[in-house]
This record gives sequence, C-alpha cells and structure tokens, in this order.
Amino acid sequence: MKLALIGFGKVGRALARLIDDRGREFPFRISGIHTLRHGTAVDPKGLPPDPRFGERAASIENFLDAARADAAVELTTLDPFTGEPAISHIRAAFALGMNVVTANKGPIAHAYSGLRQEAQAAGAQFRFEATVMDGAPVFNLWRYNLPGMKVLGFTGALNSTSKVVVETMERGGTFAEGLAAARALGITEGDGAYDVEGWDSAAKTATLANVLLDACTTPQQVPTRGIGRLTPERVQTLMRQGKAVRLISRARRTKAGVSLRVRAEVLDRSDILASVPGTSNIILFHTDLMGTFGTVSIDPGVEQTAYGVFSDLVGLL
Repeated sequence: MKLALIGFGKVGRALARLIDDRGREFPFRISGIHTLRHGTAVDPKGLPPDPRFGERAASIENFLDAARADAAVELTTLDPFTGEPAISHIRAAFALGMNVVTANKGPIAHAYSGLRQEAQAAGAQFRFEATVMDGAPVFNLWRYNLPGMKVLGFTGALNSTSKVVVETMERGGTFAEGLAAARALGITEGDGAYDVEGWDSAAKTATLANVLLDACTTPQQVPTRGIGRLTPERVQTLMRQGKAVRLISRARRTKAGVSLRVRAEVLDRSDILASVPGTSNIILFHTDLMGTFGTVSIDPGVEQTAYGVFSDLVGLL
C-alpha cells in the first residue's frame, strides 16, 4: 500500500521509521511527503525514512496526483478553531477516492459528519485512532470489540500539558515554568495556550462526542474553562487538603441532547481521574451494558502516536 503523508513533523518521522522497521511484515511504502516548511518529496517507488525535499507542490491536489498513493495520511498541526487546512486536505483525498488516516483531531472535531459522508460516497475508509489518546485504542476499541453497546457518556483527563503545569506548581514552580517544562517534553500544541485554556481538551471532547455520541458539535460549542487562573499558592493549598486539579472532559446523553463541558476541577487525590500523572491520560466510558470502564495511557510519546496511525493503516489492508 502506497502512502502520501501530508505533514512531516515528529509524528510523521516516527511513522516513517516504524514503517521502515516493520516493512517485511506490513507492505507499506511512502510514495510522497508534502510539507509547508520543508517542501515536497515524491517517489512512487518509495521514499526513505529521511528523504530529500524539493520545491513544494503547487497544491494538495497536485501532490496527491504525483504521489499515486492508495491512502493519504494527514499529520498537520491542529487548529482547534477551524480544523483547517486538514479538512480541505482530507476532502481532496476523498475526491480522488483515497482512503484517509489522520492524527489531527481538528477535522473530527469540526466536520466529522460531513467527512464521513464524503468518505462513504467515495467508497473510501476514514480512520483517526491517534486523535485523542495517541496509540491507545479508543475508536478501534468500539469498532472491533464492543458490539451492540451504547455509549451513554464519557469522562476523561485528556490533556498532558495542563497536568504538567499543575504538578510543577505543586512542587513550588510557577505557571510559566510548568508550561516551559511541557514544551521541553514536546507535548504542547503549536500554541501552548490551546492546552492551558482548554481548547485541546475541547477539541478532543468534540471529537469523541461526534464519533461516539453523534453529537454534531464543534469545540466552540463545548463550554470550556481552563487552568489559566490557577496560582501556585492555590494549587499548594489544595494539595495540603488532599486535593488535586485536573482539566476534565465530560459528556453525557440527556433528553435534550448531548451535554458537554471541559473544566478545571478540584478532585480528591484518590479519585481515579486525579491518579494519572504527568503525560499519562485516562478516559472512562459510561455505557448501557458494561457500566463504566476505561483506558489509561501511561507516559505516551510520539512513537505511540505514530503507532496509532500505523494501527489504522493496518486496518486498511
């Protein structure tokens, strides 16, 4: 299967290494890579994990035509307010009848229903496992393992940067030092404010709600309150009281529709949502047949996100 990568940051490079490492088991070949910063590289016979880039293709359509790929892999940076340009990239691939895998939550948070319909009309598959919890199974868990079950809601601590900031303040550091520590770990969005103001969590909440609850929502429709007002003094006082602050995503079905919110919540330190530290994340699913169960991802990195993309590609074979 030939792949056209759109974006080639840390995740894209990790994916290229993974594909090169597992090439004997899984017949993937990267025939094109298109980036805003580095330019474009195309070779239908296959590119190496660290290719040489030439002049950037004039348009995404020109790139996809040149790559002659079976699937497009959309790995550009999140814009939580519009989902672009990733939405347009995905639509261009569907217009060519290509399957699409993305790690960018923006298109799912803003345009999932329409993109799903376009994929069906094109006879293409659309996968996005890596959008919420890196490589941990969330959507594929429901796709393959939980037939007949209804999601009633979910609760999660899904943003790593906010946890790193809070934990830095618990140790006596400042808010700015916590954000700098998160940047040094490479876990922030392009704009760290997206994390601490709650926009990353809102995008993940909208993504989950659109796919699992048919919410047809956007991040802007998710009531959101981040951690920006927290101070070290407040965080340390709560810690002495046996409390912790976490940025929590919540969703539940109601008679009026789907209720969503993202909020910095004060939790008992014994609460399972507070027990997952640092870059680790947790999501709990509330269901009609299985009660509440969850998935935890412990200290995921770029390799785990790349694996989430890889697992979706394997599902296309």
